[in-house]
Amino acid sequence: MPAPAPPPVTTRNAVVFLAVIAGGAALYWMQDILTPLALAVFLAVLVDSFARVLISRLPGFPRRAALPAALVISVLLFGVSFWVVIDNGRGFFDQLKDYAPRLNDIIAKVAHAVGIHVAPTIGGLVNELNPQRYIGQAAQSFGNFASSALLVLIYLGFIIASRRGFARKIVSLFPHHAEREQNMKLFQRIRDGVEQYLWIQTVTGLMIAVAAWVVMMLVRLDNAFFWAFLIFLAAYIPILGGAIGCFLPPLFALVQFPDSLWPAIILFAALQGIFFFVGNVILPRMQGDSLNMDPTVVLLSLAVWGALWGVPGMFLSTPLTVAVMLILAQFEGSRWIAILLSEDGDPQGERLEAVKPRRGTPARKK
Repeated sequence: MPAPAPPPVTTRNAVVFLAVIAGGAALYWMQDILTPLALAVFLAVLVDSFARVLISRLPGFPRRAALPAALVISVLLFGVSFWVVIDNGRGFFDQLKDYAPRLNDIIAKVAHAVGIHVAPTIGGLVNELNPQRYIGQAAQSFGNFASSALLVLIYLGFIIASRRGFARKIVSLFPHHAEREQNMKLFQRIRDGVEQYLWIQTVTGLMIAVAAWVVMMLVRLDNAFFWAFLIFLAAYIPILGGAIGCFLPPLFALVQFPDSLWPAIILFAALQGIFFFVGNVILPRMQGDSLNMDPTVVLLSLAVWGALWGVPGMFLSTPLTVAVMLILAQFEGSRWIAILLSEDGDPQGERLEAVKPRRGTPARKK
């Protein structure tokens, strides 16, 4: 007697589970192709957001000039960021030469404290590491970064050039008005999620960077602006930003103030407090309210996308997860996953839209 067929719900959930595994394997296997494309789409959304801000904030601004102006502004911002890092980093690395004797003293104190009578020096450690072995790897990594950046710019140019035909493609793909309107709402929600993510990360990054700069200026740490700017850039990746902001400045405070541990202790405690408050109180709350994502899912998505695509995946983890959540909510078989990813169990925001009164229609009185 043949065994009874499994219930439809069980079969459907099993298919969804296998599809998620297959999709993750495909994303990992095609990361060299998909990562530049995802970054280009992210930058295209950024440029489009700048263009719409120019039109809305400046009523007399011509619509045709909005997109080119937004593109120029974006390029200038990235160029200024690169120049600030290079210009300040040059002076920072020049000061490292003066810090070498102090580093040797610190290493000697630590070695004597743990029972090592012959303490190593910076020069000896560098010779043992044999940095010449890594020159080829560093050159290859830099070449890969340059080629990836060029590929991202090429993708971005083609995406911006083809955006005029996007409306016609939508009409051809979805000839029925109701279906077309539903998919346009989905696209707008994904776009709004990316924009909100950018706004949240920029605001919280500025909060962390300004507070860290104030603390570093109070303890008179050298290159305070350079450290604050690096903290702001790295704040788009919470783990990397926390590592730079909490550990590296206090370590260099030990080198700059070899006679006292208090500047490093004060700096470490203050930066830990800043990152804890912003990262565990403000950031999850803002992401949960605006992106409708559970704070635990935000951290989990950071780990998953980082494992799949590395640093670009960590940078894009939240907007990619928002897009996945909204797409999964469109299908009955995968809607339960979208519900688990959301914070309030309503990934599409249907309850919020249902309670809003229509324009021109007064709300019903209880």
